[in-house]
Amino acid sequence: MLDRGIEIKTPDQIDAMRRAGLVVGQTLELMRSTVRAGITTGELDAIAEDNIRSSGATPSFKGYHGFPGSICASVNEEVVHGIPGERMLAEGDVISIDCGAIVDGWHGDAAITVPVGTVPAEVTELMRVTEEAMWRGIAAAHLGGRVTDISHAVERHVRSQGRYGILEDYVGHGIGSQMHQPPNVPNYGRPGKGPKLVEGLALAVEPMITLGTKDTEVLEDDWTVITADGTWAAHFEHTFTLTPQGTWVLTALDGGEAALTALGVPWGGR
Repeated sequence: MLDRGIEIKTPDQIDAMRRAGLVVGQTLELMRSTVRAGITTGELDAIAEDNIRSSGATPSFKGYHGFPGSICASVNEEVVHGIPGERMLAEGDVISIDCGAIVDGWHGDAAITVPVGTVPAEVTELMRVTEEAMWRGIAAAHLGGRVTDISHAVERHVRSQGRYGILEDYVGHGIGSQMHQPPNVPNYGRPGKGPKLVEGLALAVEPMITLGTKDTEVLEDDWTVITADGTWAAHFEHTFTLTPQGTWVLTALDGGEAALTALGVPWGGR
């Protein structure tokens, strides 16, 4: 442990997080291939939970502060924390699916946004910008750097692509023996601030970007976060760590090697 409650993991503990991360990554790929018009978010949740448990893991989300699902399923103007249920997906929707898994007491956490069939061009662009911003944030991290190096890289990429809203009330986070830990990882800010990035620290980077403003509201279910102006949103997330060799994305099936190499960043997986 470091100051401010930041948890530093051993290599063996990081390996356990990798195992959890692979379950998350595989479950999200299953979700991507299963999403279609006519399926309900509750059906997606049941498929995800079965896959997590059959992989020898436990869903991180189910029962977390009373949350009833194994995934968060957020559709269109719903940004994050959507409760899976009877809502049926329709052609032209987008759904953000957030997934977490626990293996041997260690967590993995990631999210994707998936189109349901053909969506408007501006929504396709929104998804591209959000996913790219996540990777730019991860790529900005290096041993000896600071948390807001990530934040600044996310914001800089989003701002360079057009007029989008970057959520400020919901941020990335540390992760390890608990799903949410210090430090927070905002998606905006100046570089060179916050805790130092050191070996054994694991972080979840998760830009939440809208076609409108950054303002949000929470529905009466006390979970679902929607855009205040009704515009659509996208959400991408990965859990990563830093090794002496480079950056290792624990929830990417290839460890992030392809995306990081394309960005000129050393890959640190094993």
